[in-house]
Amino acid sequence: MTWSESPWLARDFPHSTLVQLCDRLDAITTSALTSVELLDRSLPQIAVELNGDWACVVKRSPQWVVVASSNANSAADLPKQALAESLDRGAAGSMTGEGEDDRPAIVVPLIDRPGQLLLVWGRHLQPRSLGAAWALARVLSRAIVIVEQRQKDQQQLKRLRSTLALGREFASEKETMPLLERIADKATELLDCDRASIFLWDREQRQLVACPALGVEGGRLWVPDNKGIVGEVVQTGRTIRVDDAYADDRFDKSVDKESGYRTRSLLCAPLIDGDEQRIGAFELINKHGGAFDESDEQALIDMGLQVATVVQSVREREQLIRNNQQLTEAAAGRVQIIGESPPIAGLRASIGRLAATDLPVLILGESGTGKEVAAQALHYQGPRADHPFVAVNCAALTETLLESELFGHEKGAFTDAHDTRAGKFELANGGTLFLDEIGDMSLGGQAKLLRVLEQKVITRVGGSQVIPINVRVVAATNRNLVDAVRSKKFREDLYYRLSVVTLDLPPLRERPEDVQPLAEHFLAHFSKQANRRQMSVSSEARRRLQAHAWPGNVRELRNLMERVAFLSNSDVVETDDLAFILSPDSDSVDYLDADVGLSEATNRFQQEYIRKAIKRVKGNMSEAARLMGLHRSNLYRKMRQLDMEVDDED
Repeated sequence: MTWSESPWLARDFPHSTLVQLCDRLDAITTSALTSVELLDRSLPQIAVELNGDWACVVKRSPQWVVVASSNANSAADLPKQALAESLDRGAAGSMTGEGEDDRPAIVVPLIDRPGQLLLVWGRHLQPRSLGAAWALARVLSRAIVIVEQRQKDQQQLKRLRSTLALGREFASEKETMPLLERIADKATELLDCDRASIFLWDREQRQLVACPALGVEGGRLWVPDNKGIVGEVVQTGRTIRVDDAYADDRFDKSVDKESGYRTRSLLCAPLIDGDEQRIGAFELINKHGGAFDESDEQALIDMGLQVATVVQSVREREQLIRNNQQLTEAAAGRVQIIGESPPIAGLRASIGRLAATDLPVLILGESGTGKEVAAQALHYQGPRADHPFVAVNCAALTETLLESELFGHEKGAFTDAHDTRAGKFELANGGTLFLDEIGDMSLGGQAKLLRVLEQKVITRVGGSQVIPINVRVVAATNRNLVDAVRSKKFREDLYYRLSVVTLDLPPLRERPEDVQPLAEHFLAHFSKQANRRQMSVSSEARRRLQAHAWPGNVRELRNLMERVAFLSNSDVVETDDLAFILSPDSDSVDYLDADVGLSEATNRFQQEYIRKAIKRVKGNMSEAARLMGLHRSNLYRKMRQLDMEVDDED
């Protein structure tokens, strides 16, 4: 056996052969070949250039194995002693055919492929070809490295593209657990492994929940956050790769024992969200065809970044939905129509039927009868309950502000338009827009509102973009719109557009049986706010409440119970606590003639009530309105309706 530790010892080194092989190598490495295909093409050429009969690449793992050969029928009776000596020496050697084998052979280490050798056999092999074999082996070795690196790069690029595509695909998922199941399924396909699980970290409970957990009942697995390899990953933030799970002391065998599954190789990486916080771990099990490598590790880390972002977004969305549902349920629970009188029972039934529709509703009734409460009931009992309920007081808007308030405006549309602002219609999109005091809207505002209701689109002030809207409109007023239409103060076409269905709310004086339930309801509510025990109403105070005419309707009663709850020193409401209601003598209707009609008697009573209220506060109209539970503008409007003298509102 002749050995050479340098490729340049041969005197007749075939430079032309090396140049030709390098040219072929350049063509081979730039084409889409695998390392196996490269060897299949190169080995026959190498055998020819060295005057050999065949060539092969062998490796020891731990037995000698033929990796590739130019002749499939020639891979037997390997010169094991020569191969082992070449590998141990790190040198090339040539056999003359004497000794253990009668065929000449050349053995050369592939220096870029540890543990692999180029073996050439042939009857016409010459020892002087050893230098050429060294050079060809070096070129072949580099070619294999280049091709395999290119394969890894292509695989990495493919995985990165797939990871980006997964981020877009998973973004459409709305719930966390189905999302995790889809991600795990895609991960096993992309990284060619048997199973995948995503563990989410519950820091407060100090546990990890895995989904999916195959082989476990219910598909979910809860484990302590400091146990096993997954526990170490979430605690340290380091990726762990294990080739033999059962030989690693960190591996928790209990899950395998319970499911009957056998874990061999394992790869686990932390999930880190956009705030650089660890939210869990991503684990792959049993790589097909071997163990996980560095490229798998990098691919899992890249995928984990996408997964953490998507999972965080989905969990935040779920939390927002839960919060919204809780707020909706709380709001719906606060909207109650109290009373058992026939008018109120009929109102509740009507609202129950109308809530499921999108029909416009016009709510009529005196100030304080609960028109907004009825509108909220329509909203929260219907399919739009999870969307906004937006209320607008039309009486409080001048014509110049109305368009901007309802439809929004673009930045710079007018002097004070410093920013773009969405209007009430946009804010209420998908839900309900409540237009209170619609009877006080200007004719110009009515025309613009009618156009929106008919076309179902809006345009912001100063803008040109048409914005579609999906809003249910509920309007309310305490004015007689029929009279307003006759007097040309309200558009007839808008009236018919709004009054597809009309709900009439009776004043509280026409349903005295509802006074006591309402008083108790408000008293219980405000007692909680005042952090005091539940209050009750004495028999005398009940009679006093029912004897009152309630010109401010339910709002007046509500305000009265609020003052009682916060100011009374006793847990029982007595008549003295109601002293700010007109005294029995003054409040009595005994002074009215028997032949006076109910409507006239009511008007006289209200006139007297308002006069005395104003007198009690020494002419302060704002205080008088507050005392009666009215807005100041509503008090002036009421006085005009009663033909009472009204000073300038200024």
